[in-house]
Amino acid sequence: MVAALRDNGFGEVTVIARNEVTGRALADQYGFGWRAELGELRPGLLVNATPIGMSGGQGADGLPFDEDAVRAAEAVFDVVALPPDTPLVRAASALGKTVITGAEVIALQAAAQLELYTGVRPSPDQIRRASEFSRS
Repeated sequence: MVAALRDNGFGEVTVIARNEVTGRALADQYGFGWRAELGELRPGLLVNATPIGMSGGQGADGLPFDEDAVRAAEAVFDVVALPPDTPLVRAASALGKTVITGAEVIALQAAAQLELYTGVRPSPDQIRRASEFSRS
């Protein structure tokens, strides 16, 4: 996730990780900052790459960020795929935020793999339908 943000032109990223050694190492590797907690920081984009909200896992019903942070964000990206509508996805959607779900990520990854293996790129409509199907 951090490499993808850097590679796509995000210049200011803060890695939030409770483990200082791994969190700081990840942030340093890509030239970004690190913090143990979000605190009062209110970024425009929130990315959840933790298992919080994952079906069957610890914290399945929880939010990885407090509601004020979700309210302040312009967009929310939750890489958790199951369930497709995590508590974070539901909260951000209810607030009218732009939301990218784990189901969408899986559909995009599948499209990239199909193209690598076959040379055929699915249309945006096919990718959208695959994402919707994965949620049914």
